[in-house]
Amino acid sequence: MGYPRWRMESRYLIRTFGCQMNEHDSEGVAGMLRAGGMTPTDDVGKARVIVLNTCAIRENADNKLYGNLGHLKPVKEANPHLRIVVAGCLAQKDQGRIQERAPWVDVVVGTHALPHLLELLRLSEEEGPLMDVREHTEVFPSAFPPARDDAFRAWVSIAPGCDNSCTFCIVPLVRGPQRSRPVGDILAEVQGLARDGVVEVTLLGQNVNTYGRDVSVPGSPRRPLFAELLRQVGAVDGIRRVRFTSPHPHDFTPDVIEAMAVTPSVCEHIHFPLQSGSDAVLKAMNRSYRRDRYLAWLDRIREAIPGIGVSTDLIVGFPGETERDFLDTLDATRHARFDSAYLFQYSPRPGTRAAAFPGQVPKEVVQERFDRLVGLQESISLDNARAQIGEEFEVLVEGEGKKGPAIRSRTRTNRIVHLPDPLEPGTFVRARVMAAAPHHLTGETLRAPAAV
Repeated sequence: MGYPRWRMESRYLIRTFGCQMNEHDSEGVAGMLRAGGMTPTDDVGKARVIVLNTCAIRENADNKLYGNLGHLKPVKEANPHLRIVVAGCLAQKDQGRIQERAPWVDVVVGTHALPHLLELLRLSEEEGPLMDVREHTEVFPSAFPPARDDAFRAWVSIAPGCDNSCTFCIVPLVRGPQRSRPVGDILAEVQGLARDGVVEVTLLGQNVNTYGRDVSVPGSPRRPLFAELLRQVGAVDGIRRVRFTSPHPHDFTPDVIEAMAVTPSVCEHIHFPLQSGSDAVLKAMNRSYRRDRYLAWLDRIREAIPGIGVSTDLIVGFPGETERDFLDTLDATRHARFDSAYLFQYSPRPGTRAAAFPGQVPKEVVQERFDRLVGLQESISLDNARAQIGEEFEVLVEGEGKKGPAIRSRTRTNRIVHLPDPLEPGTFVRARVMAAAPHHLTGETLRAPAAV
């Protein structure tokens, strides 16, 4: 497929909502637009193409999208040549409803049709508003020529889609079934990234530890396993840090722990979603593990990898959740002592089974429980962070922080460390922790930047 080209002064703007997979898709979209002769801009008034790459996981995803589209309506009226694109998960879910509510949208492109965005843009100029929400992906997003803002860190998609059927989750609907990439393709991408100066990669999948379940290796009866992939990616010359997100506790296996423990470049951090500490709620969620099994795996991981950082996901107010169920979540959180947690108030998503469940919890009850869980997790995060004071770590410098003049860096355990020195992004330094807050550490630089 050839790339249509606009005037060289044409510019694009991308706004991304959602998870790392959405961010990764946006890098591919940016790469395609650059291949089409465009340059980025942050100014809505100067953009020729505006892409809203959407998430569909939470209730306010709709509000964010249609709020942004409302603000863009007068911009479109002032500049009829502007192309407005809604892409991603919400585009896949809402489909024609988007152009019904916002007829000034030119292109609706779902998760599976992103490789065809440039052609859709060209055709929209000739034919008017278009929509492509096909049900199968013909080209992996990693086949796009990505345009990354970060020269030293990169996401690598290994298995988009999901074969699980969690009753609260819309991912299988908007991303489709799991589709594992061939090992050779993944390794070739990582090797190319290393040649370009990338030192840290994060392997992405809705359920990374079932990687390879749906493909086979030529000449071998065995399917590739995630543990083997970790070892192979970890052996790529130039890659000093390997991360991954997210594994499913039900599919976690001892060989993954072993690969993490013995592969030097695999970071000592794991995002391990619990979702609820109540077995009754986990059953209603169709999560195929229970609290005790989850906590046993967590103890096993920490025993094999001392000092590992652990983050999680927790949902409050799932349909039918009682006060007793919620107290079980608080108790599991106290036991697990997560370093950080993504906490969510349940909101029904059309298309999921849980949206039709009886026993929807009143919003005021959900809010009160949510506040209690936030308070508990904040205190645990602060205690864990304070335990790091006086410790020394290798950190990777990421650049200027969002607040103040401090330089933002990150440990292998995924803790943010703010440093006072002017340091070049992409460099590794030794740092000592001097102070702690729930979500970041403050440190001092001990050693000059190492060459990358």
